[in-house]
Amino acid sequence: MIGSGLRRRSRWVLAKAARFGIFIFYFAILPLASQETGPSASLHGTIRDSQGKPVTNASVSLTEKNSTHSRSVSTDEQGHYTFTGLSAGVYSVHAVKSGSGEGEIISVLVNARENKSVDLTTSSAVAGAPQFFDEPQFSVSGVTDTTSLGGHGSDTVVRTRDSIAKDTTTLSKVEAESPGVAPEVDKSLRAGNYSQARDEVRQQIANHDTAALHHLLGSIDEKLGDSLDAVHEYQHAAQMDATEPYVFDWGSELLLHHAAEPAAEVFDKGTKLFPKSTRMWIGLGAASFARGSNQEAVRQVCAASDVNPNDPAPYLFLGKMQHAEKNSSDEVLEKLQRFATLQPQNAQANYYYAVVLWKNRDPQDKSRAAHVESLLANSIRLDPQFAEAELEMGIVYADQGNASAAIPYYQRAIQIAPQTEESHFRLAQAYRQTGQPEKSKEELRLYQQLSKESSAELERQRREIRQFVYTLRDQPPSRVQ
Repeated sequence: MIGSGLRRRSRWVLAKAARFGIFIFYFAILPLASQETGPSASLHGTIRDSQGKPVTNASVSLTEKNSTHSRSVSTDEQGHYTFTGLSAGVYSVHAVKSGSGEGEIISVLVNARENKSVDLTTSSAVAGAPQFFDEPQFSVSGVTDTTSLGGHGSDTVVRTRDSIAKDTTTLSKVEAESPGVAPEVDKSLRAGNYSQARDEVRQQIANHDTAALHHLLGSIDEKLGDSLDAVHEYQHAAQMDATEPYVFDWGSELLLHHAAEPAAEVFDKGTKLFPKSTRMWIGLGAASFARGSNQEAVRQVCAASDVNPNDPAPYLFLGKMQHAEKNSSDEVLEKLQRFATLQPQNAQANYYYAVVLWKNRDPQDKSRAAHVESLLANSIRLDPQFAEAELEMGIVYADQGNASAAIPYYQRAIQIAPQTEESHFRLAQAYRQTGQPEKSKEELRLYQQLSKESSAELERQRREIRQFVYTLRDQPPSRVQ
């Protein structure tokens, strides 16, 4: 009996041990399985010398931030290198070869499952300054006059793009309030003697090279009309010290001078560095809009509105973008509704929500018309000098076949803003529809005159803003913009 009991107990112990062994084995291999199935990223690129030629057999090392462990590979005959099996993180990339010099990018963000491309250029004298995120994939080499209105799409689209680009630059350039500015520089700036201020800042840089001084020099160059020097100084400042203001000003300078692709690259990287920067997302949206990627632009500005829903700036940009669109997306409608809900005493919030509601209307939905009229009435009440709201109210009545009711609103819009072409054109139509041909002819004459003057003024303004000539990396000279 005792023997059989011991045998039964031994079998129980062995079975439990076996189960326990399986349990231990499972948890022992679990981390390995997680590593095998987890997100794996890669980093690749090309190493070139200062002449743009591939550097073969260069040593390329990759080091993760806050780690002393490095991985190294050698470039092939085309100067290519590749690192695989990377975890998400921030890395530095360093390349060196005897006779070709060395190059380094100290901050490269790699996301999970991303196949990232980073090219480096070696030089015999390695600059100690940090790079802007990754090395820019473009170079600005010159400026040229904008000789015609140009652009893709109608005049309304082109004008809207120009307006949004200018509005982006007003989201705040850091002016001559940089710390450490010498008294003589400040005095020259206040007196408007920019040539002298530039010379003084250059002297300061020779003695003490800082990002703040390069940024200040960029703003002075822009005031003097030296746009090419200005953008290079803004770039220098951002690469020396990639703070939010410096990166934003670099991007907005590119956008202002019709370099939409480079601006989009800078703003895109800016949103990764500063994901909570509303204006960086707006800048990215403005650059996409300038490139003709309107849907992408809308998504990016909607993202800006989500950063701080109480900030009116993104909603105003969304509203302006709708002037170039026949219809508004449901997302835009939702965001502008939120704007009007959060800020019911804001005339523009009421106006822009009314505009997109009317664009997306169902002709059979009479309640939509009443809602739009109510919003526009609120807008006019809140701002009696709001010509656009008066014009839109006239449009709403005219679209419903009530030209007589539209006329007083068109007239008030013209009284507030006499140079608005559309108000004269629509008033001419309303007069014709109500049997007033002479008044219609006069408004058409004014409309044609204003259109001609407006086109000439727009052309003058575009000529004043010199356009950057730039080359995108790895594209032939024929693609120079």
